[in-house]
This record gives sequence, structure tokens and C-alpha cells, in this order.
Amino acid sequence: MIDAVGAGLSVPTKPGGYTLRFLTCSEIMFGIVDRYILLEVLKVFTGILGTFLLVVLSMLFLRTLEEINVGAIGSDMVIRFVGLQIARDISSLMPPAFFISVLVALGRMSRDSELIALNACGLGNGRIYRSLFYLALPIALLTAWFSFTLRPLVVSEIQKILHQRKDQAHQVSGIKQGRFYQHEQGLVTIYVEKIEDKKRLRNVFIHDRRQDRIRLVISETGVRRVDGASGDQFVTLLNGHCYEGVPGQPDYSISTFERYSLRVESTGLKHFQNRKRASFHVKALLGSEDLQDQAELQYRIGGPLAIFTLTLLTIPLTVKSPRQRTGGRIFLALLTYFSFFNMQRLAEIWFETGVTPSWLGSLWYQALILLLVLAILLPEGYWWKRLMRRLPRAAI
Repeated sequence: MIDAVGAGLSVPTKPGGYTLRFLTCSEIMFGIVDRYILLEVLKVFTGILGTFLLVVLSMLFLRTLEEINVGAIGSDMVIRFVGLQIARDISSLMPPAFFISVLVALGRMSRDSELIALNACGLGNGRIYRSLFYLALPIALLTAWFSFTLRPLVVSEIQKILHQRKDQAHQVSGIKQGRFYQHEQGLVTIYVEKIEDKKRLRNVFIHDRRQDRIRLVISETGVRRVDGASGDQFVTLLNGHCYEGVPGQPDYSISTFERYSLRVESTGLKHFQNRKRASFHVKALLGSEDLQDQAELQYRIGGPLAIFTLTLLTIPLTVKSPRQRTGGRIFLALLTYFSFFNMQRLAEIWFETGVTPSWLGSLWYQALILLLVLAILLPEGYWWKRLMRRLPRAAI
């Protein structure tokens, strides 16, 4: 092996003999260009994806704080609940983050005349596309894993938490003073004016409509406890009054008591049935004739596919020369971005409701946006201009 500053290579010609062959400039530059473009896009992609995650994290955190404020979720579940929602949404953040990162990276290279230099070295659009797809492929595979594997598991966990939030046992454990809480499908209403030491209750009101006779229980003091074995909650009122029936009716009664306990049974996950399609395993969606199941499957496919579709749009939307006007391309890029992801939701709704035929699916919007953008940019293309210059000559 002969090393002439990385440009020499000894190649065997026959047994026992070697000849020296120098690598061409293009052979050396291909690897360098690939690494350069990949690093430029990857750096921008990391920053944009991190920004997206911070924005989504702040929104989810504020929404979760509102849930804690009304007592719908315990404060000990904040980090887990927010983390699950971030994991659920990350598959939908990857395509727009990658699209914007490629546009920003190529825009910077165009501003510094690097794209012109690459073209002068014989590295055209096809060569740049190859470098971009080197990065688009692993990102698309990662997006597919998020969409097909991680997202169903995360959505299932979120649904379990939401189911538990509806359980009165969780409502009582997170009860706040000065608020009304209901369970048994609204048949029992509990109100606590004040809570002391997290267990002692002051001025408790219970309205029970589970039986034929309405029962109203009032007490100035009470306590609550949790059965460690069953997980059930017990609200016990002390030295209060109980009113049963309808005032004015013969069966109306008023009584006093020393202890009155209300058991709030913890349903837990015994009757939990996850019916959200986003949590279905891909095997349950494959072969299903239900339009909503098919729409969910195509939504999961649309994320990884959008990585490649948007990658095809990046180079046409990039101005190669700093002397060219950039306003039109920037406006078209923004229009493409918003149209692409708005059409995604619209196509899914049309497919689920039967507006579009089932054979068309819900992924047609990607081909439509791709064709529309290319058609708009076609008059500025090299081959179109060359064809237009030849047309008058052919007519003559």
C-alpha cells in the first residue's frame, strides 16, 4: 500500500505484482461531501427537534398543572404523565423537524456559495440527494419505530392513567378543599370545605342518590383512610345529621349519627378496556376492514414516508445562488410546510368518513403536494428552460 497524502492506492495486477493507481478527485470528494452534508443537517436537526420538544413540553406541563389544580391527577404523576405524552408525540415531530433542518442547512450552504462550488465539481442535485437520503433513511426507520412500536405502548399507558383518573378512589386521594367530586356515574357527590393534615375533613357534605330515597349527609368533622389490602377509600363522617327522602313526604326522616362511612370502591384496571386505536398493535390493524383502523395504520405509515417525500422537496425549494431572489422560495417552503401537515389531517378525516374512496387511502396528499410544488417550480428548472429554447428552433 502506498500512501501519497491519501491519494495513492496499490492494486494487484497479477500474482506477486502491484501497480500504483491514484484516486480521482471525485472519488475522494464523495466521502467528504457526504460527511459534510450529513453533519450540517444533523446539527440543525438536533437543535430544531430539541426546540420542538421544549415547546411541546412546556405546553403539556402547563396542561398537567391544570389537571393537578382541579384534583384530577396526583402531583406524584406529573413527570411520568408528561414523559408519556412526549413519547407519544415525538413521531409526529420528526418529519417537520427534518424538513426544516434540511432547508436551513442547504440555505446556509447556498448563502455561502457552497452549492455552486459543488456543482462546479460535478456534484449535482442527484449527488446531494444521495447524501440527504443517507441521513433520511435512519431517521425514517427511527420514526417508524416510534410510530409502530413505541406509540401504541405509550398511548395504552396514557389511557390507563386517564381511566384511573375517572375512578373515584383516585379522585378522593387527590381531593381538594372547596370543590365538588362525583363518582358512581354522578349518583354520589362529595364536598369538603377544608382539609387539615391531609386526613381530617371539615364541613363535609355527601349527596347520595344510589337508592330509591335520596340521602343527604352533613357533618362538621370527618376523616379519610385507605384500605391497604383492597385500595378502597373510606370517608368517615363524625357526629353528623342524615336526611332521607323528599321533604314534605310521609317517609321523610331526619337522624343523627356518631359515625357514617362511605366506601369508595377502587375499580382499578379490572374493567379497563382500551378502545383507542392509537394503542392497537399493528397486527390488529392489518387486514381490518374498518375505515378507522385503516386510517390509523396509514397514519403510522405516513410519518416515515413523509421523511422521504419532504426530502425530495428540499432541493427544489432551495435557492442555489446567493444572487437569486429568496423571497419566493421561502414563501413556497412555508406554504408547503403548512399545507402538507394540514392536508394530512384533512385526508385522514375524509378517509374515515368515506368522503374519499377506500382504494385511494389517506396518503394521497403527499404525492399531491410533491407534484404541486414541482409543477410550480418547473418553469425555473434547467431542463424546462432548455426545452423552451429549443421549441422556437424546432418550429422554424
